[in-house]
Amino acid sequence: MHRGKVGILGISYDGFLPLMALVNPHPALKVSVPMNPMVDGWMGDDWFHNGAFRQQNLPYIYEQQATRSNDEKWWSGHRDDYNLYLEAGSAGELARRHGMEQIGFWRKILAHPSYDSFWQEQAMDKILAAHPIKVPVMLVHGLWDQEDIYGSIAVWNAIKAKEGAADKVFLVMGPWYHGQQIADGSTLGALNFRADTALYFRQKVLRPFLDHYLKDEAPPSGVARVTAYETGSNKWLQLTTWPAGCAAGCAVKPTPFYLAAGGKAGFTAPAPGNPPYDEYISDPAKPVPFRARPNQPIGHDGEFTWEKWLVDDQREASGRTDVAVFVSDVLTQPVKISGQPLVNLVASTSGTDSDWVVKVIDVYPDQVAAEPAMGGYQLMVSADIFRGRYRESMETPKAIAVGQPLTYKFALPTANHVFLPGHRMMVQIQSSWFPLYDRNPQTFVPNIFWAKPDDYKKATQRIYHAPGQASYVELPVVGQ
Repeated sequence: MHRGKVGILGISYDGFLPLMALVNPHPALKVSVPMNPMVDGWMGDDWFHNGAFRQQNLPYIYEQQATRSNDEKWWSGHRDDYNLYLEAGSAGELARRHGMEQIGFWRKILAHPSYDSFWQEQAMDKILAAHPIKVPVMLVHGLWDQEDIYGSIAVWNAIKAKEGAADKVFLVMGPWYHGQQIADGSTLGALNFRADTALYFRQKVLRPFLDHYLKDEAPPSGVARVTAYETGSNKWLQLTTWPAGCAAGCAVKPTPFYLAAGGKAGFTAPAPGNPPYDEYISDPAKPVPFRARPNQPIGHDGEFTWEKWLVDDQREASGRTDVAVFVSDVLTQPVKISGQPLVNLVASTSGTDSDWVVKVIDVYPDQVAAEPAMGGYQLMVSADIFRGRYRESMETPKAIAVGQPLTYKFALPTANHVFLPGHRMMVQIQSSWFPLYDRNPQTFVPNIFWAKPDDYKKATQRIYHAPGQASYVELPVVGQ
């Protein structure tokens, strides 16, 4: 027996399905809860980020698509994925060695490396923006979602202001990896939240929300339109909208955090008379690892830590000569950001194509008495990659003018974080994030999937920080 009231919820691809259910919904559907949904596979979810291909998903594509029974398994022969992907050269070549030209979805990826209609027409934020919101929906987002960090916020931005959305569209953001809201949420990697944040969500937010819409005569849920965990201070906030600084409506002010000469960074614009740029050599033969090696392959037989990589300590990267590092003075007052940082990078390359990875980092004090292991920790708060060939158009790639300072603008993932007094703020910039993303050959080729060994060239990368050529990350700073 049932009451004619149906709710739908799911995570990842199963989070995509509750979004699809909102399009011309069945009359019995009373509530939808998409968690960590896959929304746009090119802009920032599973397959690409801003045009850079997430090549470590090749084994997943292989195992999901090679057979209906999923019994055909990827093979490697390497303990370290860094070596496997480097030796193969391009992602296309590695897939060819595994016979993936037989897999239909892989052939579609090869045929659509740019943001054309194939990707645009399946992006759920765009689809839902064109439909009325008839069913209450709670979007659930992980602030350190290592797989689908783009989608839930993209949908929120697309539908939050639609007619009828004020009492139908809700958002939850927790300090979680992909799907951690249904597991233990007390810790994430080295971070300890001193309470089970996932249990709080399930008991105090999800349960009353579902009860209200699915049970007869259920009381009001009491759930705020936005329930957001604030990292750094480690507390839950109940907000009326997003982005928002606090329940009382504290203003969020876009504020440039400037890069400066001498590896400095801060909220003061660069002054004349200082060196106008920093530079590094990006060598595709020695790409920057996205985490400490060995990079775990699929099927790793020890502790599998893939879900924790977004909170890895970034000190190893900061010590490399092919990573540009800019750091603030020690903070004397807290700095809170709520929203999406926006990159305004002025850079040049001696090549004709380039990737730009930008990371906003919370640098802990050199000693943390209560947590010794956190002394000097470099925590990524928000980070992403941008493929330079798409600077002018996501649909039409174009070679980069050699040696010319050009502006690259792109958004980083949403953050809700407090940089505490005694901490420092850091920005790291690099041109590879390997092997998670395929290497840019730094020579413009029609399709990077088929770049040849001779296409991969060293390049001199310059990051500008001069008046009129200021590089900065526009941070959504909450006013005091």
